[in-house]
Amino acid sequence: MSPVSPLAPESFPELPAVAGVDLHTFAANLRYRERPDLFLAVLPEGTTVGGVFTTSACPSGPVDWCKQIVDAGVARAVVCNAGNANAFTGSVGAASVHAEVKVLSAALNVPGDQIFVASTGVIGEPLNDDQLTSALSQLVDSPAASWADAAKAITTTDTFIKGAAADVPGGNVVGIAKGSGMIAPDMATMLGFLFTDVAATAQALQLAVSQATSQSFNRITVDSDTSTSDTVLLFSTGAVGNDPIDGPDHPAWAEFSAAVFEVCLDLAHQIVRDGEGATKFIEVHVEGATNDESAEIVARSIADSPLVKTAMAAEDANWGRIVMAVGKAGEPADRDKLAIWIGEEQVTEAGVVHPDYNEDRANEWLANDDVLVRVDMGLGEGSASIWTCDLTHGYIEINAGYRS
Repeated sequence: MSPVSPLAPESFPELPAVAGVDLHTFAANLRYRERPDLFLAVLPEGTTVGGVFTTSACPSGPVDWCKQIVDAGVARAVVCNAGNANAFTGSVGAASVHAEVKVLSAALNVPGDQIFVASTGVIGEPLNDDQLTSALSQLVDSPAASWADAAKAITTTDTFIKGAAADVPGGNVVGIAKGSGMIAPDMATMLGFLFTDVAATAQALQLAVSQATSQSFNRITVDSDTSTSDTVLLFSTGAVGNDPIDGPDHPAWAEFSAAVFEVCLDLAHQIVRDGEGATKFIEVHVEGATNDESAEIVARSIADSPLVKTAMAAEDANWGRIVMAVGKAGEPADRDKLAIWIGEEQVTEAGVVHPDYNEDRANEWLANDDVLVRVDMGLGEGSASIWTCDLTHGYIEINAGYRS
């Protein structure tokens, strides 16, 4: 792993056990050496599942497989390898997924179509099936792993491991995720695996993870590039034994769905804080738009702008770049109603520089690790936030040599 991001949490959180979830990791040496690069969660009979996946038109073999089986709503295992995305590998890639499923199905004595598969890493390189399937057999027999072990095994260019948890009545929701670069909306470029011991139907899990993702993982961007492999899966072992949560009319739905969202948002923010080369965590909040969708598009235009992001890296309050990003978004905007803040420093009002604006004070806000950019369009009630990071030389250095 690269030197730890300056925005990283002080430590990996203490995550509670989720009854019924059996974790394993193993070093298969598919790309990385002397570190685990395979993760397996074995799940009890009766486990339900919901999931969301990349919108890329070039999805990976594992994404295709998961999308085929997720509608059945049942799961007995999830496996993930790091270092090779098994994407843009055609029929060979599909065969690799089937080989993984066949080995695990026999080793675990569970149906193959209840085994979810994920891969992350380099695109366009076939997996070494013999090496992988041999490692899978050893993975199944490996000692029980911790959440931290599991979070480490799924990393690629990540500089720190990511986990989060939230309480729900009688149980927990726990999640791990990976992501650092090729991060953009439409699932960001990341993998996320969430587990709960609270019983919920597959339909409820699907609704909860879809709603949570739309307001978390789909609201982050590091570099505006959408991955081929994005996957978020939410599993319920039902070990608590409660009356299964079946949707919004269930009395426990509000607390459960809020917990799923809390975990997803925490993990999403951690991914941005681990953005390749990042030194700033930036929230772009747009309000006063004609509607929420318009606000999101404008916020995304600002957050994705290389000019805005490099100015943030330089701690330079070059606010004209924010105006530029608003104007290019293609959404309703009125120059003479636009108000902009950097931190608490108001920069513009009514289409001109605010009379009390002070650039030194604005630059002081940009000197913080966490930066807020707020824009009021002055047109309506729509609002949205996008979370991003700055763009530094570190991003180029990481990605220029990623395969070497």
